[in-house]
Amino acid sequence: MERRQVFLDNAATTPIAPEVVEAMIPIMTDFYGNPSSSHSFGRSVRAQIEYARRSIAKHLNVTPAEIVFTSGGTEADNMAIRCSLKELNIKHAITTDIEHHAVLNTLESICAEYGVKLSKVRIDEKGYVDVSHLDELLANNERSFVSIMHANNEIGNLIDLDEVSELCLKHNAVFHSDTVQTMAHYPFDFSKTKIDFATCSAHKFHGPKGIGFLYINKNLKITSMIIGGGQERGLRAGTENVYGIVGLAKAMDLSYTDVEEHAAHIKGLKHAMLERFQNELPGVSFNGDPKGNSLYTILNVALPPTEKAGMLLFNLDINGIAVSGGSACSSGAGTSSHVLAGIDANPDYPAVRFSFSRYTTKEEIDYAVDCVLEFYNN
Repeated sequence: MERRQVFLDNAATTPIAPEVVEAMIPIMTDFYGNPSSSHSFGRSVRAQIEYARRSIAKHLNVTPAEIVFTSGGTEADNMAIRCSLKELNIKHAITTDIEHHAVLNTLESICAEYGVKLSKVRIDEKGYVDVSHLDELLANNERSFVSIMHANNEIGNLIDLDEVSELCLKHNAVFHSDTVQTMAHYPFDFSKTKIDFATCSAHKFHGPKGIGFLYINKNLKITSMIIGGGQERGLRAGTENVYGIVGLAKAMDLSYTDVEEHAAHIKGLKHAMLERFQNELPGVSFNGDPKGNSLYTILNVALPPTEKAGMLLFNLDINGIAVSGGSACSSGAGTSSHVLAGIDANPDYPAVRFSFSRYTTKEEIDYAVDCVLEFYNN
Protein backbone atom coordinates (compact mmCIF):
# COMPACT_ATOMS: atom_id res chain seq x y z
CA MET A 1 0.00 0.00 0.00
CA GLU A 2 1.48 3.32 -1.10
CA ARG A 3 2.16 5.71 1.78
CA ARG A 4 0.09 8.90 1.83
CA GLN A 5 -0.14 12.05 3.94
CA VAL A 6 -3.56 12.14 5.60
CA PHE A 7 -4.61 14.67 8.24
CA LEU A 8 -7.44 13.34 10.43
CA ASP A 9 -6.83 15.45 13.53
CA ASN A 10 -9.04 18.39 12.64
CA ALA A 11 -10.54 18.63 16.14
CA ALA A 12 -7.06 19.71 17.22
CA THR A 13 -6.61 22.19 14.39
CA THR A 14 -7.63 22.63 10.77
CA PRO A 15 -5.54 23.68 7.76
CA ILE A 16 -5.93 27.35 7.07
CA ALA A 17 -8.08 28.10 4.02
CA PRO A 18 -6.29 29.74 1.06
CA GLU A 19 -8.97 32.44 0.97
CA VAL A 20 -8.17 33.26 4.60
CA VAL A 21 -4.46 33.62 3.85
CA GLU A 22 -5.31 35.93 0.96
CA ALA A 23 -7.46 38.10 3.22
CA MET A 24 -4.71 38.34 5.86
CA ILE A 25 -1.77 39.25 3.61
CA PRO A 26 -2.80 42.89 2.92
CA ILE A 27 -3.35 43.42 6.64
CA MET A 28 0.23 42.32 7.32
CA THR A 29 1.75 44.32 4.49
CA ASP A 30 -0.37 47.46 4.13
CA PHE A 31 -2.42 47.93 7.31
CA TYR A 32 0.40 48.26 9.83
CA GLY A 33 -0.81 51.17 11.93
CA ASN A 34 -1.69 50.67 15.59
CA PRO A 35 -5.50 50.49 15.78
CA SER A 36 -5.44 52.63 18.93
CA SER A 37 -3.67 55.49 17.11
CA SER A 38 -5.78 58.48 16.09
CA HIS A 39 -3.99 59.17 12.78
CA SER A 40 -5.14 57.83 9.42
CA PHE A 41 -2.89 54.75 9.58
CA GLY A 42 -4.44 53.72 12.87
CA ARG A 43 -7.97 54.58 11.83
CA SER A 44 -7.75 52.41 8.70
CA VAL A 45 -6.68 49.43 10.82
CA ARG A 46 -9.41 50.11 13.39
CA ALA A 47 -11.93 50.02 10.53
CA GLN A 48 -10.73 46.52 9.57
CA ILE A 49 -11.28 45.29 13.13
CA GLU A 50 -14.75 46.74 13.38
CA TYR A 51 -15.77 45.43 9.97
CA ALA A 52 -14.71 41.94 11.09
CA ARG A 53 -16.58 42.33 14.38
CA ARG A 54 -19.78 43.34 12.58
CA SER A 55 -19.46 40.40 10.19
CA ILE A 56 -19.07 37.90 13.04
CA ALA A 57 -21.92 39.44 15.02
CA LYS A 58 -24.22 39.18 12.01
CA HIS A 59 -23.59 35.43 11.75
CA LEU A 60 -24.63 34.97 15.40
CA ASN A 61 -27.47 37.53 15.29
CA VAL A 62 -25.96 39.62 18.10
CA THR A 63 -24.69 43.18 18.37
CA PRO A 64 -21.02 43.87 17.52
CA ALA A 65 -20.44 45.13 21.08
CA GLU A 66 -21.11 41.59 22.35
CA ILE A 67 -18.01 40.20 20.57
CA VAL A 68 -14.68 40.52 22.42
CA PHE A 69 -11.59 39.29 20.60
CA THR A 70 -9.20 37.01 22.53
CA SER A 71 -6.15 34.87 21.81
CA GLY A 72 -8.39 31.83 21.41
CA GLY A 73 -10.82 29.53 23.16
CA THR A 74 -8.78 28.94 26.30
CA GLU A 75 -8.50 32.64 27.09
CA ALA A 76 -12.18 33.13 26.30
CA ASP A 77 -13.16 30.29 28.67
CA ASN A 78 -10.91 31.70 31.39
CA MET A 79 -12.38 35.18 30.97
CA ALA A 80 -15.97 33.98 31.19
CA ILE A 81 -15.27 31.87 34.28
CA ARG A 82 -13.04 34.25 36.23
CA CYS A 83 -15.05 37.39 35.57
CA SER A 84 -18.36 35.68 36.37
CA LEU A 85 -17.21 34.15 39.63
CA LYS A 86 -15.52 37.37 40.68
CA GLU A 87 -18.16 39.92 39.68
CA LEU A 88 -21.64 38.38 39.27
CA ASN A 89 -22.42 37.32 42.84
CA ILE A 90 -21.95 33.63 42.05
CA LYS A 91 -21.96 31.26 45.02
CA HIS A 92 -22.15 27.96 43.17
CA ALA A 93 -20.70 26.61 39.91
CA ILE A 94 -21.77 23.59 37.88
CA THR A 95 -19.85 21.70 35.20
CA THR A 96 -19.12 18.10 34.16
CA ASP A 97 -16.15 15.78 34.55
CA ILE A 98 -15.66 15.61 30.78
CA GLU A 99 -15.19 19.30 29.99
CA HIS A 100 -12.09 20.54 28.18
CA HIS A 101 -9.33 21.34 30.66
CA ALA A 102 -9.63 25.02 29.72
CA VAL A 103 -12.93 24.88 31.61
CA LEU A 104 -12.48 22.06 34.11
CA ASN A 105 -9.07 23.06 35.46
CA THR A 106 -9.98 26.75 35.43
CA LEU A 107 -13.20 26.23 37.37
CA GLU A 108 -11.54 24.01 39.94
CA SER A 109 -8.79 26.57 40.49
CA ILE A 110 -10.97 29.70 40.59
CA CYS A 111 -13.71 28.12 42.72
CA ALA A 112 -11.04 27.26 45.29
CA GLU A 113 -9.62 30.80 45.04
CA TYR A 114 -12.98 32.54 45.54
CA GLY A 115 -14.59 30.00 47.88
CA VAL A 116 -17.30 29.01 45.38
CA LYS A 117 -18.94 25.60 45.72
CA LEU A 118 -18.40 23.40 42.65
CA SER A 119 -20.80 20.64 41.59
CA LYS A 120 -20.57 18.13 38.73
CA VAL A 121 -23.57 17.05 36.66
CA ARG A 122 -23.93 13.32 36.17
CA ILE A 123 -22.89 11.90 32.79
CA ASP A 124 -24.23 8.63 31.40
CA GLU A 125 -22.12 5.88 29.81
CA LYS A 126 -22.50 7.43 26.36
CA GLY A 127 -21.42 10.87 27.56
CA TYR A 128 -24.78 12.63 27.71
CA VAL A 129 -25.54 15.19 30.41
CA ASP A 130 -28.26 14.27 32.91
CA VAL A 131 -30.48 17.33 32.47
CA SER A 132 -32.77 16.36 35.37
CA HIS A 133 -29.73 16.29 37.67
CA LEU A 134 -28.71 19.73 36.37
CA ASP A 135 -32.20 21.00 37.22
CA GLU A 136 -31.86 19.53 40.71
CA LEU A 137 -28.46 21.15 41.27
CA LEU A 138 -29.77 24.52 40.12
CA ALA A 139 -32.86 24.29 42.33
CA ASN A 140 -31.00 23.26 45.48
CA ASN A 141 -28.18 25.82 45.44
CA GLU A 142 -27.65 29.56 45.44
CA ARG A 143 -27.27 31.45 42.17
CA SER A 144 -25.13 29.28 39.90
CA PHE A 145 -22.66 29.60 37.08
CA VAL A 146 -23.10 26.74 34.60
CA SER A 147 -20.36 25.75 32.14
CA ILE A 148 -21.17 22.82 29.85
CA MET A 149 -19.61 22.50 26.42
CA HIS A 150 -21.80 22.34 23.33
CA ALA A 151 -19.90 19.38 21.87
CA ASN A 152 -17.30 17.27 23.60
CA ASN A 153 -13.95 17.56 21.87
CA GLU A 154 -13.05 13.88 22.30
CA ILE A 155 -16.26 11.90 21.82
CA GLY A 156 -18.42 14.48 20.05
CA ASN A 157 -21.57 14.32 22.19
CA LEU A 158 -23.79 17.41 21.87
CA ILE A 159 -26.04 19.09 24.38
CA ASP A 160 -29.25 20.89 23.50
CA LEU A 161 -28.17 24.50 23.98
CA ASP A 162 -31.74 25.77 24.00
CA GLU A 163 -32.83 23.25 26.64
CA VAL A 164 -29.91 24.04 28.96
CA SER A 165 -30.23 27.80 28.42
CA GLU A 166 -33.94 27.73 29.29
CA LEU A 167 -33.17 25.75 32.43
CA CYS A 168 -30.52 28.28 33.46
CA LEU A 169 -32.92 31.14 32.74
CA LYS A 170 -35.56 29.47 34.92
CA HIS A 171 -33.12 29.39 37.87
CA ASN A 172 -31.47 32.79 37.20
CA ALA A 173 -28.16 31.03 36.49
CA VAL A 174 -25.35 32.34 34.29
CA PHE A 175 -24.76 29.98 31.36
CA HIS A 176 -21.40 29.62 29.62
CA SER A 177 -20.79 27.07 26.88
CA ASP A 178 -17.47 26.19 25.29
CA THR A 179 -18.56 26.25 21.64
CA VAL A 180 -15.04 25.93 20.22
CA GLN A 181 -15.81 22.67 18.39
CA THR A 182 -19.17 23.83 17.00
CA MET A 183 -18.68 27.50 16.16
CA ALA A 184 -18.87 27.94 12.36
CA HIS A 185 -19.94 24.29 12.02
CA TYR A 186 -23.52 24.88 13.19
CA PRO A 187 -25.77 27.93 12.80
CA PHE A 188 -26.33 29.95 15.97
CA ASP A 189 -28.89 32.61 16.82
CA PHE A 190 -27.99 34.01 20.23
CA SER A 191 -30.94 36.37 20.11
CA LYS A 192 -33.10 33.27 20.58
CA THR A 193 -30.77 30.92 22.48
CA LYS A 194 -30.44 32.70 25.82
CA ILE A 195 -26.80 31.97 26.47
CA ASP A 196 -24.58 34.35 28.45
CA PHE A 197 -21.12 33.38 27.18
CA ALA A 198 -19.90 31.41 24.15
CA THR A 199 -16.34 30.85 22.97
CA CYS A 200 -14.60 30.62 19.61
CA SER A 201 -11.18 29.64 18.29
CA ALA A 202 -10.56 30.38 14.61
CA HIS A 203 -8.17 27.52 13.92
CA LYS A 204 -10.98 24.99 14.44
CA PHE A 205 -12.64 26.12 11.18
CA HIS A 206 -9.77 26.88 8.79
CA GLY A 207 -8.80 30.21 10.32
CA PRO A 208 -5.47 31.26 11.86
CA LYS A 209 -4.17 30.12 15.23
CA GLY A 210 -3.91 32.53 18.14
CA ILE A 211 -7.22 34.31 17.65
CA GLY A 212 -10.75 33.76 18.91
CA PHE A 213 -13.50 35.60 20.70
CA LEU A 214 -15.81 35.55 23.67
CA TYR A 215 -19.46 36.32 23.12
CA ILE A 216 -20.76 38.22 26.16
CA ASN A 217 -24.50 38.78 26.44
CA LYS A 218 -25.15 42.53 26.52
CA ASN A 219 -27.20 42.17 29.72
CA LEU A 220 -24.07 41.18 31.68
CA LYS A 221 -21.63 43.73 33.03
CA ILE A 222 -18.09 42.49 33.65
CA THR A 223 -14.64 44.06 33.60
CA SER A 224 -11.41 43.03 31.91
CA MET A 225 -9.45 39.98 33.00
CA ILE A 226 -6.28 41.41 31.38
CA ILE A 227 -5.28 44.83 32.70
CA GLY A 228 -3.10 47.45 31.03
CA GLY A 229 -5.04 49.14 28.25
CA GLY A 230 -8.47 50.15 27.07
CA GLN A 231 -8.71 47.94 23.99
CA GLU A 232 -11.90 46.00 23.20
CA ARG A 233 -13.98 48.70 24.90
CA GLY A 234 -12.04 48.16 28.10
CA LEU A 235 -12.72 44.40 28.20
CA ARG A 236 -9.39 43.04 26.96
CA ALA A 237 -6.15 45.02 27.25
CA GLY A 238 -3.44 44.65 24.62
CA THR A 239 -2.94 45.63 20.99
CA GLU A 240 -5.30 43.61 18.83
CA ASN A 241 -4.15 40.74 16.60
CA VAL A 242 -5.47 42.51 13.53
CA TYR A 243 -4.55 40.04 10.82
CA GLY A 244 -5.82 37.22 13.04
CA ILE A 245 -9.14 39.03 13.51
CA VAL A 246 -9.52 39.57 9.77
CA GLY A 247 -8.62 35.92 9.16
CA LEU A 248 -11.16 34.76 11.74
CA ALA A 249 -13.94 36.77 10.14
CA LYS A 250 -13.05 35.50 6.66
CA ALA A 251 -12.96 31.88 7.86
CA MET A 252 -16.39 32.31 9.47
CA ASP A 253 -17.77 33.88 6.30
CA LEU A 254 -16.53 30.90 4.29
CA SER A 255 -17.97 28.39 6.74
CA TYR A 256 -21.40 29.95 6.92
CA THR A 257 -21.63 30.42 3.15
CA ASP A 258 -22.17 26.67 2.68
CA VAL A 259 -22.51 25.28 6.20
CA GLU A 260 -25.16 22.70 5.28
CA GLU A 261 -23.20 21.39 2.30
CA HIS A 262 -20.07 21.29 4.43
CA ALA A 263 -21.89 19.33 7.16
CA ALA A 264 -23.42 16.86 4.69
CA HIS A 265 -20.01 16.12 3.14
CA ILE A 266 -18.35 15.43 6.48
CA LYS A 267 -21.30 13.41 7.85
CA GLY A 268 -20.95 11.14 4.84
CA LEU A 269 -17.27 10.57 5.55
CA LYS A 270 -17.87 9.90 9.23
CA HIS A 271 -20.56 7.32 8.55
CA ALA A 272 -18.51 5.71 5.79
CA MET A 273 -15.62 5.19 8.22
CA LEU A 274 -17.97 3.95 10.95
CA GLU A 275 -19.58 1.41 8.61
CA ARG A 276 -16.25 0.10 7.36
CA PHE A 277 -14.96 -0.44 10.89
CA GLN A 278 -18.18 -2.17 11.92
CA ASN A 279 -18.17 -4.44 8.89
CA GLU A 280 -14.47 -5.24 8.64
CA LEU A 281 -12.99 -5.20 12.17
CA PRO A 282 -14.56 -7.68 14.62
CA GLY A 283 -14.76 -6.40 18.19
CA VAL A 284 -14.68 -2.71 17.30
CA SER A 285 -16.96 -0.27 19.14
CA PHE A 286 -17.28 3.49 19.51
CA ASN A 287 -16.96 5.92 22.40
CA GLY A 288 -19.84 8.33 22.78
CA ASP A 289 -22.88 8.03 20.55
CA PRO A 290 -21.71 8.59 16.96
CA LYS A 291 -25.08 7.67 15.44
CA GLY A 292 -26.98 9.82 17.92
CA ASN A 293 -26.78 13.48 18.88
CA SER A 294 -23.13 13.78 17.97
CA LEU A 295 -20.76 16.28 16.39
CA TYR A 296 -20.33 15.33 12.73
CA THR A 297 -16.61 16.13 12.64
CA ILE A 298 -15.52 13.54 15.26
CA LEU A 299 -15.49 9.74 15.42
CA ASN A 300 -13.92 8.18 18.51
CA VAL A 301 -13.18 4.52 17.78
CA ALA A 302 -12.64 1.93 20.53
CA LEU A 303 -10.47 -0.62 18.75
CA PRO A 304 -10.22 -4.26 19.87
CA PRO A 305 -7.70 -5.05 22.62
CA THR A 306 -4.26 -5.97 21.34
CA GLU A 307 -0.80 -6.46 22.81
CA LYS A 308 0.43 -3.99 20.17
CA ALA A 309 -1.83 -1.16 21.39
CA GLY A 310 1.12 0.98 22.43
CA MET A 311 2.36 1.02 18.83
CA LEU A 312 -0.93 1.92 17.17
CA LEU A 313 -0.62 5.71 16.97
CA PHE A 314 3.06 5.38 16.07
CA ASN A 315 2.18 2.97 13.27
CA LEU A 316 -0.45 5.33 11.89
CA ASP A 317 2.03 8.20 12.02
CA ILE A 318 4.61 6.13 10.15
CA ASN A 319 1.97 5.61 7.49
CA GLY A 320 1.43 9.39 7.26
CA ILE A 321 -1.87 9.48 9.16
CA ALA A 322 -2.38 12.18 11.81
CA VAL A 323 -4.93 11.27 14.49
CA SER A 324 -5.25 11.69 18.23
CA GLY A 325 -5.52 9.22 21.09
CA GLY A 326 -7.87 11.66 22.82
CA SER A 327 -7.94 15.41 23.32
CA ALA A 328 -5.16 17.16 21.40
CA CYS A 329 -4.41 19.28 24.46
CA SER A 330 -3.44 16.07 26.31
CA SER A 331 -1.69 14.28 23.45
CA GLY A 332 1.82 13.24 24.36
CA ALA A 333 1.30 14.13 28.00
CA GLY A 334 1.52 10.50 29.12
CA THR A 335 -1.84 10.59 30.88
CA SER A 336 -5.08 8.81 30.13
CA SER A 337 -8.11 10.67 28.82
CA HIS A 338 -10.27 12.15 31.58
CA VAL A 339 -13.18 12.13 29.14
CA LEU A 340 -12.98 8.40 28.51
CA ALA A 341 -12.53 7.82 32.24
CA GLY A 342 -15.59 10.01 32.83
CA ILE A 343 -17.79 7.70 30.75
CA ASP A 344 -16.16 4.53 32.17
CA ALA A 345 -14.73 3.47 28.83
CA ASN A 346 -12.85 0.17 28.94
CA PRO A 347 -9.13 1.07 29.08
CA ASP A 348 -8.22 -2.20 27.34
CA TYR A 349 -9.72 -0.87 24.10
CA PRO A 350 -7.32 1.56 22.37
CA ALA A 351 -9.18 4.78 21.62
CA VAL A 352 -8.43 6.72 18.44
CA ARG A 353 -10.13 10.01 17.64
CA PHE A 354 -10.51 10.57 13.91
CA SER A 355 -11.68 14.09 13.09
CA PHE A 356 -12.61 15.50 9.71
CA SER A 357 -12.85 18.78 7.83
CA ARG A 358 -14.25 20.15 4.58
CA TYR A 359 -10.96 19.16 2.91
CA THR A 360 -11.08 15.49 3.97
CA THR A 361 -11.74 13.01 1.14
CA LYS A 362 -13.29 9.54 0.93
CA GLU A 363 -9.95 8.23 -0.36
CA GLU A 364 -8.25 9.44 2.81
CA ILE A 365 -10.88 7.75 4.96
CA ASP A 366 -10.40 4.45 3.12
CA TYR A 367 -6.62 4.69 3.41
CA ALA A 368 -6.82 5.26 7.16
CA VAL A 369 -9.16 2.30 7.67
CA ASP A 370 -6.94 0.10 5.49
CA CYS A 371 -3.92 1.00 7.62
CA VAL A 372 -5.74 0.12 10.84
CA LEU A 373 -6.91 -3.20 9.37
CA GLU A 374 -3.37 -3.99 8.20
CA PHE A 375 -2.08 -3.24 11.71
CA TYR A 376 -4.52 -5.75 13.20
CA ASN A 377 -4.04 -8.42 10.54
CA ASN A 378 -0.24 -8.56 10.65
